[in-house]
Amino acid sequence: MARAILMVLDSFGIGGADDAEKFGDLGSDTLGHIAEACARGDGDREGLRSGPLSLPNMDRLGLGAAAAASNGIRPPGLDHAGEPEGLWGYAAEVSNGKDTPSGHWEIAGVPVLFDWGYFPETVPTFPDELIAAFVKRAGLPGILGNKHASGTEIIAELGEEHVRSGKPICYTSGDSVFQIAAHEAHFGLERLYEICQIARDLVDEYNIGRVIARPFVGETAADFSRTGNRRDYSVLPPAPTLLDRAKAAGREVIAVGKISDIFAHQGITRAIKASGNEALFEANLKAMDEAGDGDIVFTNFVDFDMLYGHRRDVPGYAAALEAFDRRLPEIEARLRPGDLAILTADHGCDPTWRGTDHTREHVPVIGFGPGLAARAIGGRTSYADIGATIAAHLGLDPGQYGESFL
Repeated sequence: MARAILMVLDSFGIGGADDAEKFGDLGSDTLGHIAEACARGDGDREGLRSGPLSLPNMDRLGLGAAAAASNGIRPPGLDHAGEPEGLWGYAAEVSNGKDTPSGHWEIAGVPVLFDWGYFPETVPTFPDELIAAFVKRAGLPGILGNKHASGTEIIAELGEEHVRSGKPICYTSGDSVFQIAAHEAHFGLERLYEICQIARDLVDEYNIGRVIARPFVGETAADFSRTGNRRDYSVLPPAPTLLDRAKAAGREVIAVGKISDIFAHQGITRAIKASGNEALFEANLKAMDEAGDGDIVFTNFVDFDMLYGHRRDVPGYAAALEAFDRRLPEIEARLRPGDLAILTADHGCDPTWRGTDHTREHVPVIGFGPGLAARAIGGRTSYADIGATIAAHLGLDPGQYGESFL
């Protein structure tokens, strides 16, 4: 029996989505625009990186070919001369969103075919009755923020007032999300988690996908920084996912990073928390060493999105991609005969795009493993094909959505 190693490079889109215009994202291309910026020298940062984007391992497996198939343009710097060595292609999203739960649930075979609720781009953004109920139930003196904002910017703006007043910072974005930032020491981490659970109960009637706890430390606006103790409070997927079917079949489903939170801890047999791509990579390797026949290791590498995509940081995103690519042979070396590893993403977050939100894009689908015959898998019409492929590979019952490309 084989194993499946599923790695989501959070927000690593490759452009070309047919419905991008509907989302205001026509022309967005996370990989392509990063590569173009690096080729121009706009991806250089002293002490970090310089020159054209260099991803020789992912390119060898088929990333450049997948990008060219997605939007007709091969990104500069991805110039692997031979035939790709992996399964390669791209997938389009059918879910009615470009957010984390929609992307991950669709990967696991359950597209989001309903409409999420969103908060308007007004100030204040949250309904008065929601905030009144939240403040009363949580026993708060009030809230700060109450608008669309970048998480790091709003902490710099309101963090000192938050420490003085005891009022949590509440904000949202283009996603279906209610985010709460609070100081780990002055407000208390457990207190933050407690009020997030209260908020989770209250936003259900607004059909909001996630409440996110955003703890931070520091004493002034100059040194506030978010910590790795983020916690996501998601609604349950609307139907059983690949993870549920694997767990029901007695398989281990090892969730690394924020995967367990994204699925509201459903279908998970073991959760491994880690903060930062390097720690996540190490946790992914450890999970691979411990996974047995028929098991799934499912990892989200969040830094691409959280630290670089949303912050519109091209050099940072490029450097993170190159760091991941340099270590990819370690994943290949850990694979056992019969294993299937898949690299993909859950949406785009083009760091050259306007605003700070996700972008509607195709995502790469790159499969590899010992003895796996390399070939093109074409453009997949749903991320659910990834889950269907893993189900077929592991001998699990197929879900309602998706078609295996094996």
